[in-house]
Amino acid sequence: MHMDERLVPGDLNRRISAGLAKLALVLRHQAWSRGRPSGLTPTQGQVLALLDGQARGGLSMKRIAAELAVSQPTVSDAVAALERKGLVSRERSDADARVVRVSLTRKGARAAARQVEWPDAVGRTLHALDATEQESLLRILVKMIHALQVDGQIPVARMCPTCNYFRPNVHASADKPHHCAFVDAPLADADLRLDCADHEMLTPPERRRLWSLFVGEKPLAGGFPASSAMKGNEP
Repeated sequence: MHMDERLVPGDLNRRISAGLAKLALVLRHQAWSRGRPSGLTPTQGQVLALLDGQARGGLSMKRIAAELAVSQPTVSDAVAALERKGLVSRERSDADARVVRVSLTRKGARAAARQVEWPDAVGRTLHALDATEQESLLRILVKMIHALQVDGQIPVARMCPTCNYFRPNVHASADKPHHCAFVDAPLADADLRLDCADHEMLTPPERRRLWSLFVGEKPLAGGFPASSAMKGNEP
């Protein structure tokens, strides 16, 4: 490569952005294709996927809107359509009658299971990567999601490096350097979860401190969270 053909500052970012845009195009196309046979829109499919695996009682409309980063009217329209299809049910919260909670029906649970399956195109692409490349990709995704969360572009995901139970880089093993205090087991980068049902949210300062430990930076102050008393705190 000649000197004048070398990447200029920012050119690599543009190429990566272009590549991600192509992947996003495939995912959007797959989302429409998966929903078409059952008459689901991508948003309706996302609602089903979000409700899949949730504890009994479902989620509030407000929580669904926050998790999907869409407006509450958009969620209301999607949930109403899903209810007409017999895929979800709505009921008032016992604790607060102003809160409407949405749950999957049995039919909805079967439909949700199909929504959380990997699109065929993405699955084939991932199989083209070896184990080391897949592990690196997962760690990169964790970092990108974290950056989007810090920037306020997406809700805080229930992933390992924001969890009270996560202990990054505490083991000498290069294969499994992290530890999960919930299951009391070492973790590899390949074991990192992006949406864990057992996730226990930390306060923003604690999340920043844990993240600095995860990426190998000097901690801002102190070490790991002292207890699980911070459960339920939001950014």
